[in-house]
Amino acid sequence: MMRVVVLDYGSGNLRSAQRALERAGADTVVTANLDAAAQADGLVVPGVGAYAACMAGLTELGGGPVIANRVAEARPVLGICVGMQIMFERGDEHGVRTDGLGLLPGAVTQLPTRRLPHMGWNTVTAPVGAGIGEGERCYFVHSYAASDVAALTAAGAQVATARHEDAVFVAAARLGALTVTQFHPEKSADAGAALLRAWVGGLGR
Repeated sequence: MMRVVVLDYGSGNLRSAQRALERAGADTVVTANLDAAAQADGLVVPGVGAYAACMAGLTELGGGPVIANRVAEARPVLGICVGMQIMFERGDEHGVRTDGLGLLPGAVTQLPTRRLPHMGWNTVTAPVGAGIGEGERCYFVHSYAASDVAALTAAGAQVATARHEDAVFVAAARLGALTVTQFHPEKSADAGAALLRAWVGGLGR
């Protein structure tokens, strides 16, 4: 059984992510221990709330280098919601620009839509090699997103998108060992469970 760490840096839906990963077949622990995070077969970085607050919590813990080193060493990392967003170069939120980890190109900005937050079920386009199929519906709760699909594609990433009103944004992406989802797989019923099973199933390969 693969060992997965859900990184506790003060932000995220930790226990529901843990339970979903356990259902997907992983031996899962929630911890702030960076040695455990570095050594696990898979590392999950959740996140809820503000971009700047998540980055502050991660910086205080010292988790950024662990995540970056894992990606550089082709060891799997999964970022969820704001845990996805902080993988990008920066976030522009409430007039505040915050540097991210820079593992993915582009910025996270407010969705240019009338209705915010974007909350509920939405259709996701092409799969990212992560076990979800074309046209699956996944659960989103966010007002900010990455939208530079071209930059991700140019970097070699597989990208899935979704649309809220007229805004197209990155719903999920995969670049090397890094997989990220703007939606919550732990809340996305069968589609989310399939993604987590595929991710867990790919650990150690």
